[in-house]
This record gives sequence, structure tokens and C-alpha cells, in this order.
Amino acid sequence: MSEPVIESMAEVRRHLADVIDRAHRDETPTIITRRGKQEVAVIDIREYRHLRRIAEQAEESWLNRLADEAESEGTEGSVSLEEMAAMLRDRNA
Repeated sequence: MSEPVIESMAEVRRHLADVIDRAHRDETPTIITRRGKQEVAVIDIREYRHLRRIAEQAEESWLNRLADEAESEGTEGSVSLEEMAAMLRDRNA
């Protein structure tokens, strides 16, 4: 992936097709600014899917680590979901 091009919303409006072609053909993202603030990025759909897959894998890995840590700590002092629901019902009754 190339270094991104930074353009204002007004500039992008004038040549959106070029921005899309640049993202797709040249793999060059465009960061779009509004009132001088970076708001969004236009990237190729393949790159988006790749980044999404990486994020999902990282999240799954993190959740698995949390589950492993919880399992290794044991169940002493923990309550089941059903027990927690009953405790909350009793407290609100």
C-alpha cells in the first residue's frame, strides 16, 4: 500500500472516480478531510476485507486469551448466568 493522498471533501467531490481508481488500481488510499480534520479514508475493497479479517482474528485471539485466563483462575467464587439473573431479580423485588 502506498502513502495516502490527503484531500479535502471539496477536492474529492470534483474527481471521486479518480480517487476510487487510485485506491483500486494503484493501491493508494485517500484520506478525506472536512474543515481541515481527517474524517475518512478511501481504500480498495480487497484491502478493506484484508484489514477486517486481521481485526476479526485479533479479536478472536484476544477473547480466547481471556477465556483461557478465566479458566485457569478456576470457578471458585464465580456464579453462573442463571444465578446472577436470580440474584438481580431478588434484589429488584
